[in-house]
Amino acid sequence: MDILSLFLTVPIITVLVLFFTKGLQQIRLVSMMGSIIQLGMAIHLIFAYFNERAVNDSIMVFTKDIIWFKHLNIHYAIGVDGISVALLLLTAIVVLAGVFISWKIKDLPKEFFISLLVLSIGVYGFFISLDLFTMFVFFEIAVIPMYLLIGIWGSGPKEYSAMKLTLMLMGASAVLLVGILGIYFNSNADGGALTFNILEIAQVNIPVEAQKLFFPLTFIGFAVIGALFPFHTWSPDGHASAPTAVSMLHAGVLMKLGGYGVFRVAMYLLPEGTMHWSWIFIILSVIGVIYGAFAAIKQTDLKYINAYSSVSHLGLVLFALLMLNKTSWNGAILQSLSHGFMTALFFALIGMIYERTLTRNVTKLGGLLKVIPFISVVYVIGGLASLGLPGLSGFVAEMNIFVGAFQHEDMFYRVATIISVSAIVVTAVYILRVVGIMLMGPVKNNEFLSLSRVTWYEKTGILLLLIPIVGIGVAPLWLSDMILKSVQPFIEGVL
Repeated sequence: MDILSLFLTVPIITVLVLFFTKGLQQIRLVSMMGSIIQLGMAIHLIFAYFNERAVNDSIMVFTKDIIWFKHLNIHYAIGVDGISVALLLLTAIVVLAGVFISWKIKDLPKEFFISLLVLSIGVYGFFISLDLFTMFVFFEIAVIPMYLLIGIWGSGPKEYSAMKLTLMLMGASAVLLVGILGIYFNSNADGGALTFNILEIAQVNIPVEAQKLFFPLTFIGFAVIGALFPFHTWSPDGHASAPTAVSMLHAGVLMKLGGYGVFRVAMYLLPEGTMHWSWIFIILSVIGVIYGAFAAIKQTDLKYINAYSSVSHLGLVLFALLMLNKTSWNGAILQSLSHGFMTALFFALIGMIYERTLTRNVTKLGGLLKVIPFISVVYVIGGLASLGLPGLSGFVAEMNIFVGAFQHEDMFYRVATIISVSAIVVTAVYILRVVGIMLMGPVKNNEFLSLSRVTWYEKTGILLLLIPIVGIGVAPLWLSDMILKSVQPFIEGVL
């Protein structure tokens, strides 16, 4: 079996084994082992990718193509480039960290871990798909478990949050499907057969009017899950009601499908549509960057702070993609990875704080550095990464984004860049505010003096996320090189 199909096969086997597993400890161990194997495959894929690239100049490597539905020319077509490989690694790390952070789940644990793994199957399949229809199927597989995970294991107004998330993402899926079908029915513009294959469509000269019509549908269909303003409102409520591991996968992985889909499908296959509509979506992404940052300042709930922070940081991803140059695109992918690790780390820490203090309200917390130092120190490191401190992943990503964006001589692009850069200052305000109130000063509640220690599985989950944040910040060149080689075909196709 090819290495990419294993990313689907291993979690499927893990799910099947879980169906017949009894006992809480055994369920935990099966979920953990399945996730460890996935991470091992992702690490192996990185080395295999570099070895394959040394002898293979193809856009995609490890490709496989099997006819699925001949009448509509739908294929199980898969392959990866450096961008896909990096996102597969992100997914594997966040899934394993989520399993460790969910170690204490006792309410329907088998069903919980099965739903978590089904979500990961959808994400893995989405990142390796080269067929638009197959990609759409995996997109739906990734979204649907979120309703159950929030509606059953969530807290607060969980039914409302789960329904709002599902309806908005399903609405976006409907718009996306129209866009995909529009691309499909124009894929024979050069006289060939209709196809869903991304690489084949990229070689077709789709009529300009069709591109202008279907680009906004495809862009919005993907960008809604990437928290595009003003379609972001499902995200904060979903984050706030979701259990910890689900928030981690939701923000750390699932929302990355938006930027990836925009880049891989909307922009790559519809370059003329991109040029025609980009200015509108640049404005929306800049509004999202600023709005998310200022909204985070106004929040007192830790989850809402991180949720609105995600709206801001993911707005930068869309902004960078729309800048249409190699440096900003490199920054967009690095920002996706940095935000994935960073926001998953924040949600893990917030969950650990809530389990111990029974509150997420910043104003009711204080002096936590004295009672839970491990959690507090890691929270500070995550905060410094969020505001772009050199030596951490956030700095590397944001420098590429803003340097690339400012290379445009057009005043519109430069003004948009300057406005977006100002979000860094706002981010520093709410990060330092939270750190000062929550971690510093005297302990506000005497009950906090007896908070439980951090367990081995919690530390393991946290370190899995912290190491890449530091690693990308200290040694980003190998990752940046892998991404830059992969964006070259897009530059040739779009610009």
